[in-house]
Amino acid sequence: MAVGTYEHTAGRKHSRESPVLSLRLAFSTEDEAMPGRNFLFVPGPTNTPDRILRAMHVPMEDHRSSSFPDLTNPIFRDLRKIFKTESGVPFVFPGTGTGGWESALVNTLSPGDKVLSFRYGQFSHLWIDMMQRLGLEVTAIDVEWGEGAPPEKIQELLAKDTRHEFKAVCVVHNETATGVTSDIGAVRKAIDAAKHPALLFVDSVSGLASIDFRMDEWKVDITVTGSQKGFMLPAGLGIVCVSPRALELGKTARLPRCYWSYEDMVKANATGYFPYTPSIPMLYGLRESLAILLEEGIENVFVRHHRLAEGCRRAVTAWGLSLCAKAPKWHSDTVSAIMVPTGFNGADVIDVAYRRYNFALGAGLNKVAGKLFRIGHLGDLNEITLLAGLGGAEMAMRDVGIKVELGKGVAAAQQYWIETQKPLPARQTGGPAEAAVAKRPAGVA
Repeated sequence: MAVGTYEHTAGRKHSRESPVLSLRLAFSTEDEAMPGRNFLFVPGPTNTPDRILRAMHVPMEDHRSSSFPDLTNPIFRDLRKIFKTESGVPFVFPGTGTGGWESALVNTLSPGDKVLSFRYGQFSHLWIDMMQRLGLEVTAIDVEWGEGAPPEKIQELLAKDTRHEFKAVCVVHNETATGVTSDIGAVRKAIDAAKHPALLFVDSVSGLASIDFRMDEWKVDITVTGSQKGFMLPAGLGIVCVSPRALELGKTARLPRCYWSYEDMVKANATGYFPYTPSIPMLYGLRESLAILLEEGIENVFVRHHRLAEGCRRAVTAWGLSLCAKAPKWHSDTVSAIMVPTGFNGADVIDVAYRRYNFALGAGLNKVAGKLFRIGHLGDLNEITLLAGLGGAEMAMRDVGIKVELGKGVAAAQQYWIETQKPLPARQTGGPAEAAVAKRPAGVA
């Protein structure tokens, strides 16, 4: 059966095919295995390096053995380097970033506590929904999707709260649904300018280990992330880092908790263990992930992500399209949400990309469903990897009728990367291969 046909008339899908499209579809079938490797350009899960996969391929072991802390203690130590904290305490839960959200709320707050949050994408929306379902009183400020957390509004609202009823401010660092990064340093300055004692909770699920994050400098009380983004692991770990102030509040917080208890984690982690059975392969993978990040150097990781993201943005401009992010200050270095022209459906681009070219693009969610597609550019990738995504996106867009010039976006990204690349170090000569060639008898090829 043919993969599908897309003839653009006011953006609707039709069964009638053009002759050229019919010819192409004749050689594409749903039930045939596609050759080549699937390319993953969603903003999470991201590509897992072979090095991490090999590290995870281990036999099971006793998680209560005397040697188990040799695995866990370096993980706790190195996580602090990624969060950029000396005083924060990292916890690794079997779970996801969503579980990390819940842990932040239930370990510090009580039923009816007032929380200030901002809705500017699907994931900030879902966190607000969780707060409400847990019995918190949430002041949810709607912000245009394509913008981020507004520091001026935060300062204004907190300055008016003279009785300090807001117990926490919750913001999403990198809103994956819209490709928007908020300025957490500016949020902290706004809270301080209002002289307000509210806790600062930050979701950096698609930011940490890819975009600069400074937990101590920005006085973040709890940072939430997951394993499947910048850490390049499968989904399965909810990773949080908690300030001493937030830990202390656990003594008086009255929201019910059991599985997500920080107190239980503190007691068990102190000796290198967990209060319940952890995922041993994931811990080995996390240890290897941290080694990879620190070998590259976390600042170099940020530079690489920014440079790759800027190349992608140059491609979008060359296509004549725009990002969901309303201004450069909101641009995300881990995901670009690309608006499709009026009358087209971003889901069609994603469908063709997956079924014809065997690569995955991110979908528009909630308010922006169908209005865009997303290219994830985080984790284990370089220029050549991302060129595949840009080239594939051009082909998929052309297939559904979007008027982009093939190669134009790719060329714009290439040009930027060539202009900004570091000089190669001098090539070492006289290596074994060259020496072998030099010793060949005359006339021997």
